[in-house]
Amino acid sequence: MQSPNRKIFDNLVSRTKIYLVIILLLLVFICIKDAIFIIPSIILFAAIVAYAYFANNKRKSEISETLQDLTLTVDSTAKSSLINSPFPLVIVETDGNIVWKSSSFVTEFQNIKMDGYIDDLLFDIEEEIEKDENKNTKTIEKQIEIGKKIYKIFVKFVNTKNRDKKAKQEHMMVIYFLDETEKVNLEEEYKDSQSCVGIIMVDNYEETFQVLENEDVATSKAEIDKCVYEWMNKWNGIVVKSERDRYVCFFEQRYLEDIKEEKFSILDQIKEIDLKSKAQLTLSIAISNEGETQREKFKSCQAAMDVVLGRGGDQAVIRENDIYKFFGGRAQEVEKRTKVKARVVAHALENLIKESSKVLIMGHKNPDIDAFGSALGVYRLVKSLGKPGYIITSEFPNAIESFMQSLGEEPEYEDALISETIALDNIDEDTLVVVVDTHKKNFVESEELLERCEKIVVIDHHRRSADFIENATLLFQEVYASSAAELVTELLQYAESEVELSTIEAESLYAGIMMDTKNFTFKTGVRTFEAAAYLRKCGVDIIRVKKWFQTDLEGFNKIASIVKDAEIVNDTIAIATYEEKDKDSSVTCAKAADELLTISDITASFVLGYIDDRVCISGRSIGDINVQLILEKLGGGGHITVAGAQVENMTIEEVKEELIDRIEEYFVEIAN
Repeated sequence: MQSPNRKIFDNLVSRTKIYLVIILLLLVFICIKDAIFIIPSIILFAAIVAYAYFANNKRKSEISETLQDLTLTVDSTAKSSLINSPFPLVIVETDGNIVWKSSSFVTEFQNIKMDGYIDDLLFDIEEEIEKDENKNTKTIEKQIEIGKKIYKIFVKFVNTKNRDKKAKQEHMMVIYFLDETEKVNLEEEYKDSQSCVGIIMVDNYEETFQVLENEDVATSKAEIDKCVYEWMNKWNGIVVKSERDRYVCFFEQRYLEDIKEEKFSILDQIKEIDLKSKAQLTLSIAISNEGETQREKFKSCQAAMDVVLGRGGDQAVIRENDIYKFFGGRAQEVEKRTKVKARVVAHALENLIKESSKVLIMGHKNPDIDAFGSALGVYRLVKSLGKPGYIITSEFPNAIESFMQSLGEEPEYEDALISETIALDNIDEDTLVVVVDTHKKNFVESEELLERCEKIVVIDHHRRSADFIENATLLFQEVYASSAAELVTELLQYAESEVELSTIEAESLYAGIMMDTKNFTFKTGVRTFEAAAYLRKCGVDIIRVKKWFQTDLEGFNKIASIVKDAEIVNDTIAIATYEEKDKDSSVTCAKAADELLTISDITASFVLGYIDDRVCISGRSIGDINVQLILEKLGGGGHITVAGAQVENMTIEEVKEELIDRIEEYFVEIAN
């Protein structure tokens, strides 16, 4: 039979026992030093033991009451089930002190120190612990990894003092642990086993093989097949050659991350194939895992391929959760010499115009001469077909002020230029909207017009970005073209109806080509000069056009000041800032970026300035560096040699630092 003292110590929690032992040792040490303290020490220690026993019993009583409250309406069988629950259960104080464990908890975590995990859990739900409101009715759910297992935990708050309303209310937590390791593993395996669909396309297939000797064609095609099949075999996928220049492939989701890390090495491998000519092979690749069925995934993949081709090819894109991630795209766009597509689009556009009640034409916000010249060209086509046409306008930057003064002298355009409000008030179900010089839905003059009209035509020359206009009825997007004005000029040439451009219209189209090519220096192909020659025949006065682009002395001094203060990074990249907030800061930045490229050893330039509360970036390159890929990381886009971006909620210095980081990241990606 145990002694009373033994029973007392058995009823004390282990932490209290430790404290008592420490106190006892201290008292013994004091008594050894001075015998006079022996009797007081015995009395003091007895009092401490009595108090600890009393406090411990009181605490056990409170815990017992709490457990009773938790199961007040449950019978004795249910109470026993709670205490002897088949899954781990523990009761802890809000400071992390464990006051009770179920037998399942002890068995499950017998080789694991749980104090650290519980402390981390309390840190994660600290805000919930501090909030008293609705705490008792709320259950917190978390998923944590303990050892090699994954648990879903449920945290329920309970009151330790709920009978005495005057007492300060305290809380404890009941934590349940549910082993979900097998479920999580099954979910991951299911996700990994889902299929991804890919399309691999050889860029400019016809043009490439037309220049090869007959005996070299079969060898080159076999090399392409071998490269594609070997690359897909790395991912345990299958490839089906659906057309001469197109492959469809399937592989499991588990390999997608590896493909991302590898960054589509096949893009570089295909370029190493020796065609025994000056031509170089490139691929366009699209991969998607969106959709419930294989058909839905294939359609999503086709949409992604349209984006790749719209960006000039020689790159890959992965479409995942409505997000596009691009790889490659460092090669220049190749000009297509065939004009079949331009002829087909011209006829389709004419038919759409004839079937419409009216045509509304708009470019991008803060339109430049390329956007406005293209709009005038489409307007003339509409009028030639006998349909009412209108150009939606807003405020014009000073860069085209001289042109607008010339346009104002033309009586025909007094009623042709309308505001967004008037356009929205006069649309009907047969209204046709033509968007020129942009394909971004958030960059047009009127987003609402796109939402309310069903028939939309897009004519653009920029490399396609992720936020393109998806519901376009007709899309004419050729990234090889120098400008939207070049594309519109081709459409006018191949229209079935006779189109007679007025002098101001021909000059605006010519000015658009001249501006986007930097006086026929950048992105200038054979078709660019053909379009310019056609416009020249229409009566273009080159001197008058040149005067539209003249800069006054004040503007020239601004550009010179920006260039003077430019900073060189990565040896060949110039970065400059323009911190004045004026109406034409974007134009000033663009001209300064062009001017920086005239300096020897500068291969790319970026100039930052303000547009209202946003920071705009103008990027230029001679072709060695893809400024589009750099500025896409900041939400922008454009071409390899000409690109731009606008950043909100950041200062110009913050954007500059971010830009430098993105430039360094670009060079790291190229190196890898």
